[in-house]
Amino acid sequence: MTMKIHTAFIALGTTQWDEVITFYRQLLEQDPHPYQPHRYAEFVFAGLTLAIFVPQADQELEFSQSRLSGLSLCLTVDDLDAAIAHLQQIGYGQVLKVQTASHGQELLVYDPAGNRLIFYFPSTSHDSSPNP
Repeated sequence: MTMKIHTAFIALGTTQWDEVITFYRQLLEQDPHPYQPHRYAEFVFAGLTLAIFVPQADQELEFSQSRLSGLSLCLTVDDLDAAIAHLQQIGYGQVLKVQTASHGQELLVYDPAGNRLIFYFPSTSHDSSPNP
């Protein structure tokens, strides 16, 4: 019997609930739904579901340690300058780096819990996905 996957989504665990939920509310300009305060929230945008949850008590140490993971949330945008302006407008001016790659330009930032976000603007000559 073959396994069939019906849906996929990204889930971010955080012990910094208020900061992370505020960040994604402002970044995505929407409220999460469903929403269970200090427990679980979902943002649906561009065909993707981003779930944010508070880890169980026995998992808190794993999620509270500040470390960088290999996971990146990649968001394709029409204009990197507009993305930077929006981040600054919501009070998040920690833009780390804009770089040009063979496939386009990338803006690298981290959310309040240290999760990596890549805002990606594809070049007109190449339309592939970014390399997280």
